[in-house]
Amino acid sequence: MRFTISFRDTTSKARLGQIETAHGIIDTPVFMPVGTRASVKTLTNRQLEEIDARIILGNTYHLMLRPGKEIIAAAGGLHGFMRWSRPILTDSGGFQVFSLSELNKITADGVFFQSHIDGSRHFLGPDESMEVQKALGSDIVMAFDQCPPYPCDRKGVEAAVERTWQWAQRCRNYQLGEHQNLFGIVQGGVHPDLRRQSAEALASLDFDGMAIGGLSVGEPAHMMYDMLEATEPYLPQDKPRYLMGVGTPRNILEAVMRGIDMFDCVMPTRNARNGTAFTWQGKISIKAGRYADDFSPLDPELDCYASQFSRAYVRHLLNVDEITGLTLVSMQNLAFYLDFMRQLRQAIHQGTLSEFYQRVCRLYPE
Repeated sequence: MRFTISFRDTTSKARLGQIETAHGIIDTPVFMPVGTRASVKTLTNRQLEEIDARIILGNTYHLMLRPGKEIIAAAGGLHGFMRWSRPILTDSGGFQVFSLSELNKITADGVFFQSHIDGSRHFLGPDESMEVQKALGSDIVMAFDQCPPYPCDRKGVEAAVERTWQWAQRCRNYQLGEHQNLFGIVQGGVHPDLRRQSAEALASLDFDGMAIGGLSVGEPAHMMYDMLEATEPYLPQDKPRYLMGVGTPRNILEAVMRGIDMFDCVMPTRNARNGTAFTWQGKISIKAGRYADDFSPLDPELDCYASQFSRAYVRHLLNVDEITGLTLVSMQNLAFYLDFMRQLRQAIHQGTLSEFYQRVCRLYPE
């Protein structure tokens, strides 16, 4: 992997760059659609390509449980299994082990846990996470970490930071595939000194990129921004920075202005399944009665197949539980997020970031 910074904003820490991987080039800042179980919900790969998704995510925890790393490896990795030719990033499974599973025991080597699917017993640690991700064949691999909840007492966060550091060293020593690149994950809760400690320690391991984890887990937005400002100075300047699990358009814009390059979030597809569309006119609760005879396009400013269907039609599909409705709103929302990132990159390059920021804050104040 090669990361090149091509432009830096003079009024903020925003920057433009490119990540070159074995499966393609990614312009940054970038938003990555989430395909947890080797599929972005309700969409086909062709639809993702139509809206120009350059990279998607898969999840180690879910894929190791079903269908299992052996099946995916036999298919040629995730790229072959799901017939996706562009880059893939895989999460380590750490967040899911700590948030979805009934924990049995945390040890120095990893976590014994019960599956949220059937209660079966499993173990996942840094070596096991690397083994699964190597079999998945993703372009970007995430180190196995411990993500403390919010709120969490300081001692608990300190323990998570130390465990994340110990596990990061083991991940770094694991031999991945030739085309694979490993990112470390900074933890530290809402404690600036612990964020600095974690960032400095992980930077010494010379990862291919750095992620910031443990944010957008319930803390107020201003606290998340404070932690980004506390962490960013201690991240390598020449490596991509990835803020995990974030977020709203406003969240992403605020983070880009604080020096972050990569984002992912289930918000576009999850909100679509709840009947909420992200558009250049703001968020729309498309199931509302006022759209019953609204024959205007779902988003007249967006050049996307799904955007051209009328709001009345999309509302009808959702209200009668037609799966096509979920597909159209999911496609609309991801197309909006990707177009949002495109326009954001353009604003950085043209020196109009301040005007773009004001526009976004009017449409998406939170």
